[in-house]
Amino acid sequence: MLEELDPEQREVATALHGPVCVLAGAGTGKTRAITHRIAYGVRAGILQPSSVLAVTFTNRAAGEMRGRLRQLGAQGVQARTFHSAALRQLQYFWPKAIGGSMPRLVDRKIKLVADAAAACRIRLDRGELRDVTAEIEWSKVTQTVPSDYVLAAAKAGREAPRAPAEIAQLYAAYEDLKRERAVIDFEDVLLLTVAVLQDRQDIADQVRSQYQHFVVDEYQDVSPLQQRLLELWLGDRDNLCVVGDASQTIYSFTGATPDHLLDFRTRHPGATVVKLVRDYRSTPQVVHLANGLLAQARGRAADHRLELVSQRAPGPEPVYTEYTDEPAEAEGAARRIRELIASGVPASEIAVLFRTNSQSETYEQALADAGVPYQLRGAERFFDRPEVRKAGIALRGAARFGGNDSLLDDVVDLPSQVRAVLSGEGWTSEPPAGSGAVRERWESLAALVNHAHDFAAARPGATLSDLVAELDERASAQHAPTVQGVTLASLHSAKGLEWDVVFLVGVAEGMMPITYAKTDEQIEEERRLLYVGVTRARERLYLSWALSRAPGGRANRRPSRFLDGLRPGSAGAAGRSAAGRAGGVERGFTPTAGVAPRRTQRAPARCRVCGRTLTDAGEMKLMRCEDCPSDMDEGLYERLREWRAVQARRSGQPAFCVFTDKTLMAIAETGPEDEHELARIPGVGMRKLNRYGADVLALCAGQDLAFDDEDGGTTSDTNSSKK
Repeated sequence: MLEELDPEQREVATALHGPVCVLAGAGTGKTRAITHRIAYGVRAGILQPSSVLAVTFTNRAAGEMRGRLRQLGAQGVQARTFHSAALRQLQYFWPKAIGGSMPRLVDRKIKLVADAAAACRIRLDRGELRDVTAEIEWSKVTQTVPSDYVLAAAKAGREAPRAPAEIAQLYAAYEDLKRERAVIDFEDVLLLTVAVLQDRQDIADQVRSQYQHFVVDEYQDVSPLQQRLLELWLGDRDNLCVVGDASQTIYSFTGATPDHLLDFRTRHPGATVVKLVRDYRSTPQVVHLANGLLAQARGRAADHRLELVSQRAPGPEPVYTEYTDEPAEAEGAARRIRELIASGVPASEIAVLFRTNSQSETYEQALADAGVPYQLRGAERFFDRPEVRKAGIALRGAARFGGNDSLLDDVVDLPSQVRAVLSGEGWTSEPPAGSGAVRERWESLAALVNHAHDFAAARPGATLSDLVAELDERASAQHAPTVQGVTLASLHSAKGLEWDVVFLVGVAEGMMPITYAKTDEQIEEERRLLYVGVTRARERLYLSWALSRAPGGRANRRPSRFLDGLRPGSAGAAGRSAAGRAGGVERGFTPTAGVAPRRTQRAPARCRVCGRTLTDAGEMKLMRCEDCPSDMDEGLYERLREWRAVQARRSGQPAFCVFTDKTLMAIAETGPEDEHELARIPGVGMRKLNRYGADVLALCAGQDLAFDDEDGGTTSDTNSSKK
């Protein structure tokens, strides 16, 4: 059994006595080490299977641990979450400790919180209910009673969703309702187990005689309440093994703190400390970036960072790509993903990770347009979110009533109409403070407002009814059955997972770190969140950002400060990596293997004739100044215009909705020879490439397209004289 382990893992496996602290970096095989430790102890006769309790934080992790222990011949070891282990003990000892039947366990608190709000005559919408519920959970895991909430929240720097005094009132009413209805919640399971073990020495002795050895995984995520329960399980013994990584602490908003891990050696001066730094998950290139992120970190967790050493063969360098706008970023990611799948990478081994759930809609649409199957993890599909469905109903109603809706009186333009309607659903011009459900709800509504602006810009004169119809089409296109495909997930929900290929998107200031991260401590947690994202990748890692939100918008965004000195071309970057030798950051396309990128500057765009920085949207499409010489093929341009007119008649939409004049000019100047070159032209997105690409390339190749407006069919004949 020991032969399968590296030297450090073997040290963990053989440290079977006394307190043990395992500092395990991402991908270093910590689960392998601790399961082999338990199994080795059982086989050596030092540990009795029934006397070992291994606890972790998710049912998935606990199930994985049980499976590995069975394979290693250590059946009978208890591997559970903190809540599961406490609930089992509470159910067993309830008749003896309290008497009668144990209260019913409620699996969702929101209904009780809503009833508490009604009793207090405080009106809460759905988002506020979720955030108040989260505040109550935080209070309980930090062992804060209602009367102490205001002071505790201020001391912890909490961004309360309501006035702290109101939260305290709601918290007290919630506790009263639970007592009246004889129910308990999940936090009560821990609190009551702690109370029983504190008050009944005989029960505490019985538990301690049952469990002699304890293993705690993900120890950096332990809350004060869980730490107290662990101490009561232990008593005055020290047969404890903890495993964790302070650099992966990303749940402090739920009460988790790395202090218990970092103070372990202070509490247990004679502890055996083992560091696992051999990374078996990621290539040296990915590990180098992860180490670089932490090298810039500050604070207590950073002082205890682990320098990972990859054990894998070299792989490709991380790819940094800058896009002009967010839709282009999503289409670029989707295009690359389609190429990866075509090259043999399974879709299930690819993930797109973002900071907030509100970012998912753009990537859902881009992947759907590219014909790439995907699944959402840890978030509802954009059009399935309650606030989005409710907003759709409100917009549909306003469109139906038209000018008879008093809400829209004196509101002329489409974006203003949408803002007026959605203001009744909770949208405001400024985002709410904090990072909870209210913020997520606002971001969903803001995405609809932003889409209305983009829609109006693309279709001048469009009505609210037109927008509603377009939203319905988008929702219909995305309501496909769940499939095993590319994973879309927030960085928080990606913890504990890994993929061959990871796309980290939206890595720009304002999103990473998020705008509401103000304090040094909050900024450092954002850095750790990016570190977790980077270390999810085994082989390939793509990081990207957009200079503006929408096409033609101000290019005033910049890459995340966390990448300074790490990405090629940034200030302080130590030399040029293999990825940067071709000229630095990519400009939103995939270069052909072995060919240097055509545009590598970080500026929004530069004229390909005179080199001047371009800011005008039309010039950016042409990639040249308006007054610089054009090498456009006039004949091709006219044929493209004729073809566009036919396409517009067939689809019943204005000609510019097929391609704008600027895009046609750019095509006629570039003369693309394949889809790869055509896709590089601004204004040619994935949907238009799929729909019109074959026709456009045929025209560029000198072929005549004969159109039949009756059935929409086309035929082509080679005509080299027109090339």
